[in-house]
Amino acid sequence: MATGPVPPSEASLSENVYRVLPANSSRPGAESDSHATISPSAASLGGPQAMLDEALDFCRVSQEYWQKGELEQAIEALDQAYALVLGADTGEDFQAIQQKEDLRFMISKRILEIYASRNIVANGQHDAIPMVSNQHVEAEIKRFTTGPEKEFFARSLRRSGRFRPMIVAAMREAGLPEELSWLPLIESGFNVRALSPARALGLWQFIPSTGYKFGLRRDQFIDERMDPEKATQAAIAYLKELHQMFGDWATVLAAYNCGEGRVLRVIRTQNVNYLDNFWDLYERLPRETARYVPRFLATLQVLKDPARYGINLEDLEEPLTYSTASVSRQIHLRDAAQIMGVSEASLRELNPELRHGILPEGRYDLRIPEGQTEAFLANLDRIPESSLPLPQPAYVQHRVRNGESLSSIARRYGTTVGRIMRANNLRSSHYIVTGKRLRIPTGKTVIARTPAAAPRIAAAPKHSAIHVVQGGDSLWNIAQRYDTTVGDIQELNGLAGIRLQKGQSLRIPGQRVSLKVSSGTSQKVYKVKTGDSPFRIAQSHNMSVERLLQLNRLSPRTKIYPGQQLFVE
Repeated sequence: MATGPVPPSEASLSENVYRVLPANSSRPGAESDSHATISPSAASLGGPQAMLDEALDFCRVSQEYWQKGELEQAIEALDQAYALVLGADTGEDFQAIQQKEDLRFMISKRILEIYASRNIVANGQHDAIPMVSNQHVEAEIKRFTTGPEKEFFARSLRRSGRFRPMIVAAMREAGLPEELSWLPLIESGFNVRALSPARALGLWQFIPSTGYKFGLRRDQFIDERMDPEKATQAAIAYLKELHQMFGDWATVLAAYNCGEGRVLRVIRTQNVNYLDNFWDLYERLPRETARYVPRFLATLQVLKDPARYGINLEDLEEPLTYSTASVSRQIHLRDAAQIMGVSEASLRELNPELRHGILPEGRYDLRIPEGQTEAFLANLDRIPESSLPLPQPAYVQHRVRNGESLSSIARRYGTTVGRIMRANNLRSSHYIVTGKRLRIPTGKTVIARTPAAAPRIAAAPKHSAIHVVQGGDSLWNIAQRYDTTVGDIQELNGLAGIRLQKGQSLRIPGQRVSLKVSSGTSQKVYKVKTGDSPFRIAQSHNMSVERLLQLNRLSPRTKIYPGQQLFVE
């Protein structure tokens, strides 16, 4: 599973790498013994952008020192870079703020890499895949050939015929070992739509952030993680980056599975030449990763001598072949297939990145069966624009309260425990943390349930109330409190988004005044004053606190605020 952070953008930064050098150091390759240092006042003369540019320069200088093995100078250059980043006052410039955060992340990561490299001693040839045979590998071979994963291995091997020739060609062009072309077998079983519990998707199992880092587009129409060719190029870029970082493929495979950060942290705590006893490293990684390399090596050993294990490599599916046609209209694959006289399934197989079978806006290179290009383009104008509405799953935020369970939360929002677990990547339905925010999937606007004992309010003209935003408020919980919707509050107050500010006054639609209830008692509206509490309000109106809370759909923990309107009797 490919994991990893999004890198900083360097597009707008300075090209002058050597304007200032770290203290007590010289420029790599230069003969002078310059001792120039950063002066905060001098650096700030050019403004925050100049300081960020300078910080990136130091990062580049650090990289050159590191590549030459001068680790202390590399660390010193990063120290200078970090001082500049901290001193850059970006104000409210969003781009500068993002650039500053990206640089801080990059500097922290570089420091971790440098310290880890002190404990990595690369002995021998690490450009080749290490063909190791031990008890871990043998156990995986048995699972693939005679054990519970025999059918999975056979199905995956058959599917590999569709994609592996393309992957092997890409590996050769990139100068990577061809054996890496078998990684999708243990990643996804060569299934382009394979989805893991961690939301990793496609042949190469990219999570969204890592896919974005390596150029895989993802929007409501397209998810390029499911495109075999694009995902393969992204995987090659990621594998190259990991190999530059670690220097041997055994560590690269571990980092590809669980993330380079996790592997670097383990290496830092293992002050031995772990490459001479590499399996010690895996025993300190997650169980899934501990099995990852043995499964890959088992795959290579089985395919090195398939006859020994009764495997026929000739029983593979044919590679996918297709032509492309440039389309600038949003059409559905179903309609395109009908025009060409082919099945919709065949078009979906050629274009797996189309999430809903609908082409995105703008120009798109549609893959179609070979020999169909002319017929397709000749009839393109006959294909109607797609009007199929895309599913837009709604989510609301819920903060877990003491005593709640997933089942009670699911009942409250009219959903299921399983949907909540999938939306939040929960592995157990029996353990949730008080105070944690959960994403609750729902297909409709959710209104808080009315307590069974609450009186029915007769229809009457609606009037707006005023709510003063307090800490912890959101449009959702305000809408819940006043029995209205987020959209109605936004419309009444002219809000374009969902951000609120403490002390902001909101007009609340739909508040009913002086109404009659079914029991015949009259209701009035009371405006909360400073110093009021539910107890005082109830006492002054000869009501019980329970009745006041029930009438206004409040809980004992709900706060009331000056200016808030409450129903009283």
